[in-house]
Amino acid sequence: MKTKKNKTSRLTRALLETARDMKDAGVLGKAAYEKITLRHLGIKDRARLEPLTAEEIRKMREQAHLSQAVFARYLNVTVGYVSQLERGIKRPTGAALALLNVVHRKGIEAIL
Repeated sequence: MKTKKNKTSRLTRALLETARDMKDAGVLGKAAYEKITLRHLGIKDRARLEPLTAEEIRKMREQAHLSQAVFARYLNVTVGYVSQLERGIKRPTGAALALLNVVHRKGIEAIL
């Protein structure tokens, strides 16, 4: 539950803390704990997606020693889209941006 200022209520914070403690103690299963939604977690706990430049995207692909076709396959996008990203014609959004951020932070091995 949220207050008018988009802050997580004290009750919600207490329930989330209890659920986390229950998971750590083994009382609450991992699957049940993972059903807690972003609505409960609030904005501050969401992943931060940083915009990536065309140069950064190309550099990530080249450092992984992947062709555009293989890189596209791992990201589940088309080769044309990867080409457009690397030339700066398009900017990544949505799931592609999320995956590219993971690759940028942790390397290509994180999504293989």
